[in-house]
Amino acid sequence: MQLSAAIIARDEARHIAGCINSLVGLADEVVVLLDDRTRDDTAAVGLALGARVISAPWRGFPAQRNHALDVCRAPWVLFIDADERVEPALAAEIRQVIARPSAADGYWIPRHNIFFGQTLRGGGWYPDPQLRLLRRTAAHYDEGRLVHEFAQLQGAAGTLHGHLTHHNIETFSEFWRKQTDYALAEARTMASLGRRARARNFVGAPARALWHRYVALGGWRDGPLGLFLCASLAWFELVNFAFLLLIAPDEG
Repeated sequence: MQLSAAIIARDEARHIAGCINSLVGLADEVVVLLDDRTRDDTAAVGLALGARVISAPWRGFPAQRNHALDVCRAPWVLFIDADERVEPALAAEIRQVIARPSAADGYWIPRHNIFFGQTLRGGGWYPDPQLRLLRRTAAHYDEGRLVHEFAQLQGAAGTLHGHLTHHNIETFSEFWRKQTDYALAEARTMASLGRRARARNFVGAPARALWHRYVALGGWRDGPLGLFLCASLAWFELVNFAFLLLIAPDEG
């Protein structure tokens, strides 16, 4: 056994079959670490497709990923979300990497992000590298980081050329709900680090985010959708600090 694939999931019956099917011929085992609040048929779909399904209380993404590293059995672990797919070129590259001795303890993987049916080219959504292929015993997640977590490695990280495909957002309500959840998690992380909201944050942070994503990172390349997404994420920078102000009021 060389590779375990780990999927952290909640209410993902609609997506998880496509994810598991993209791992056929690549992963020696597929582990679905299921949020015990799940109410749909994610577990049944996973079991029918041969996955190990482990139900666990939700403790945040970093803690769940550390738990997945503990329960996976292969020396290498590929973290993949239920709405992601391994593209064939990436599968071939991973097979080559794990079959030979490697100086790296992890590998960054680029990702194609699809929003509302459109594959994005700019705005920070491409190449969107993700540190997802990990040597199991050499990786750990900081459980104090509640959003956009990434693994801490004992050694070096390499980069792969094959891609994941991420079916990121399909509806406006899904987008707004996901970004609101991210904003709250980001505010909690900032509060835990002792940060406090300042008046300048409510202007400066959104302005910087809009310029950075739309201009510096080329969000304009994605047309009207790019403008909408960059402007929306700029707005959620403001929401981050609004949440932070509620969680940790400025006493100065």
